[in-house]
Amino acid sequence: MRPGFWQILVVVVLIAVLFGGKKIPELARAFGKAKGEFKKGLAEGNAEEKEAAAKKDEEAKA
Repeated sequence: MRPGFWQILVVVVLIAVLFGGKKIPELARAFGKAKGEFKKGLAEGNAEEKEAAAKKDEEAKA
């Protein structure tokens, strides 16, 4: 279930009221960095998983 327009608007207004206008860009920047690090970690985990599977396949063939 996806949030509707009004639900998103209410959340944005609450964030603006709670943190103020100066803090919002800092929070957005921190969120973007965290998202990037999370994606990087997922990519590294997937690469390690593929390497382990390839190694296991090689051992099974030998």
